[in-house]
Amino acid sequence: MSLRSPLGRVLGLGAAGGAHHWWLQRLSSVALLPLTAWFAIALLALPDRHWATVHAWLARPSSTVLLLLLVPTAAYHSWLGVTVVVEDYVHGRRAKALTLLGLRLGYALVAVVALYAVLGIAFGRAP
Repeated sequence: MSLRSPLGRVLGLGAAGGAHHWWLQRLSSVALLPLTAWFAIALLALPDRHWATVHAWLARPSSTVLLLLLVPTAAYHSWLGVTVVVEDYVHGRRAKALTLLGLRLGYALVAVVALYAVLGIAFGRAP
């Protein structure tokens, strides 16, 4: 016996998509725990917050690699959460679709720009 409607079975709609989304958000949050803790502790451990000090810290390979992991993970986790809010509270198919598309493009743009900045610092691009 299934609790899904016949239309839901035909269209493949149901709780499976929600469970997958929930699981992805939990995985990304688990990945963010050590990455965010590292980031906060590392910044607090710096002797000062001057541009040159932070730049030198970001140019270290270990900081670069961990930041390259943190940025897309944080962007993805945030995108997942905001997507749920839009799906729940934006009404109208067109408005919802355009909002979700804009979010996806916006988050992708922010992540790419942030990764470009980190790589630029890591490989010694001039400020």
